[in-house]
Amino acid sequence: MHSEHTTPGRTVRWGVLATGGIASRFVTDVQGLPDAEVVAVASRSETTAKEFAGKHGIARAYGGWGGLVADDEVDVVYVATPHSAHRVAAGMALTAGKPVLCEKAFTLNAREAGELVSLARERGLFLMEAMWMYCNPVIRRLTELVRDGAIGEIRTVQADFGLQGPFAPEHRLRDPALGGGALLDLGVYPVSFAQLLLGEPDRVHAEALLSPEGVDLNTGLLLGWNSGATALLTCSVTAETPRTATVTGTAGRIEVPAGFFEPDRFFLHRPGKEREEFTVGSELSGMGHEAAEVMRCLRAGETQSPLVPLEGTLAVMRTLDAARERIGVRYPVDL
Repeated sequence: MHSEHTTPGRTVRWGVLATGGIASRFVTDVQGLPDAEVVAVASRSETTAKEFAGKHGIARAYGGWGGLVADDEVDVVYVATPHSAHRVAAGMALTAGKPVLCEKAFTLNAREAGELVSLARERGLFLMEAMWMYCNPVIRRLTELVRDGAIGEIRTVQADFGLQGPFAPEHRLRDPALGGGALLDLGVYPVSFAQLLLGEPDRVHAEALLSPEGVDLNTGLLLGWNSGATALLTCSVTAETPRTATVTGTAGRIEVPAGFFEPDRFFLHRPGKEREEFTVGSELSGMGHEAAEVMRCLRAGETQSPLVPLEGTLAVMRTLDAARERIGVRYPVDL
C-alpha cells in the first residue's frame, strides 16, 4: 500500500512525536539521509515543540499529538515518548492512518503490544519497533554468521547493559507509572539480542533489587531453551556494566565489544584458528539504519520489516512480562 510520497524515489516525510534526547538523536540521523525529511514535531507543550523545531530546522510544531497525526504532509510517525505513552501515541497515529516506528520498549506489557499490532493489521498499516540494533549492519552480519553455523550450535549468550546512576526518585526511570526500572529501558537490549539469535525462551528466571517505588534497579535474567541453550543477561541503573555481548557455540564464540547494541565490529574465535575481526562499512549512522529500513518497507508496500518482525517484538514483550512477574514489578496498566 503506497502513498503518493512513499513510492520509489520520493522523499519520505517524517513526523516526530516527542522532543526528548532520543528524538533529537533520531532527527539528526534521519536528516543525514538523502531521501528523508523531518517535516513536523509534536509535544504536549507548544513551547517545547517550537523550541525543538527551531533547533532542528523543522517546518511545523504542534502543541498536541492530534495535529501531527492529522497532518497530510506526514508520511510516517516516529514515536519517541516514554514507553508508558507508546500505546496511546502509536495508537493515535495508526487510527489516523499513519505508519508508525515506535521506540522500545515497544509498550509497557505484551497486552498493549498485541493491541497495537492488531490495530496495524486491521488497518493494513506499517508498524515497527525502533529496535535499531537489529538494523545495524554489524549485527546483521553477526546473525548471518551464526545462522550459517560459524560457531556451531549456540550454547550460551551473555549480554549486559548498566548505567551508573544514581537517578533521583522523581526521575522517569524510578516512576512505575512511566514504566520505570532497568528492565524495560535497558534490559530490552540484552533480551532482544538473545532472542534475535535463539527466539523466544521456553523458561524465564529473574532476580532483582527493587527501589522503594517498586521498580527494578538491578536485574539478572537466566533464560532457557529446550535446545539446552541458556542466556545470562543483566541490566542496571545503579552500576555501569561493560555493555558487551558474547555468543558461545559448540564450534567457537563471537565477542561484541562495548556498545554491543550499536557495534562497529565483532570478533570470531574458533579453536586452532587466528581471531577474526569483522567490520561492515556504512555511510549511515546510528538510527539512520532503522529509518532507512522503514522507508524501504514503505516504498515496497510492506506492513512490517523482516529485520524487526512484529512477532519478534511480541515475543520480547512476553519475556519482559515474565521477568517482571518473577521479580514483583507491576505497573498501573497491568491487569
